[in-house]
Amino acid sequence: MQSANRFGARLERRLPQLVVSPLFAVSLFFVYGFILWTAYISFTKSGVMPNYTFDGLAQYQRLWATPRWYVAIRNLFIFTALFIAISLAIGILLAVLLDQRVRIEGVIRTIYLYPMALSFIVTGTVWKWILNPGLGVERLVHQMGFESFSFDWLVNPDYAIYTVVMAAVWQSSGYAMALFLAGLRSVDDEVLKAAAIDGAGPWRTYTGIVLPMLRPVFLSTVIILAHLAIKSFDLVIALTGGGPGYATDMPATFMYAFAFQRSELGVAAASATMMLMTVIAIIVPYLYSELRKTAE
Repeated sequence: MQSANRFGARLERRLPQLVVSPLFAVSLFFVYGFILWTAYISFTKSGVMPNYTFDGLAQYQRLWATPRWYVAIRNLFIFTALFIAISLAIGILLAVLLDQRVRIEGVIRTIYLYPMALSFIVTGTVWKWILNPGLGVERLVHQMGFESFSFDWLVNPDYAIYTVVMAAVWQSSGYAMALFLAGLRSVDDEVLKAAAIDGAGPWRTYTGIVLPMLRPVFLSTVIILAHLAIKSFDLVIALTGGGPGYATDMPATFMYAFAFQRSELGVAAASATMMLMTVIAIIVPYLYSELRKTAE
């Protein structure tokens, strides 16, 4: 009886590990296993099908010799810079306005956060309708009598990438607002009272005292938005399909096109590995700084 009780107690202690271990094993195989597989494929002679013959950096040389890859990289820099900057600016502005304890704050906050409840596929589809010259804003303005008005960014190769920025900012700026609003609400009221006693106005209080205190929130928000930007795929596919031509190609859509449309698995794996290295280059310094603060 005593041995049975010991076994029951031991089983109870080990039950969480037993429950979680199958999920952990599956995640380990299907996530990290395929990451390692993709990285290895990028060093092989793989084409239409996987070919496990080692080929060194040949796939990376082919990748960086492809003009379309440079278009994807350029679009990534444009999209990431504008997406993060505009989302931060709108998020901070909305957070400061809501921090004034307006009467219908709950309703306004819900409206601002609603786009985050939508998938990027839905966002891209809706904005595709809005920006379509024959269906959306341009047609509406023409019906109002302004026949000379033109807004063809969606089909203009020089401006199409900015339509992706507009849709992404619309969806994610509310999330940035929520992060900054949480940071603002964590600021000690005594700091605000001291600033008011010293004669600092609202502008000076926020720009000189409150916002500098939110540096960790800034860093976290930038990391999250940069991660979303690098992995952006569904929004581009739904809004522009990478077009016109491949004018709005991003690394993620480039990888998809080369893997499933052009059947160049090795080049696609090389581009996926480059994306992974970029994400690691962003996240690792952030994790290091956070762990260092915790250790201190």
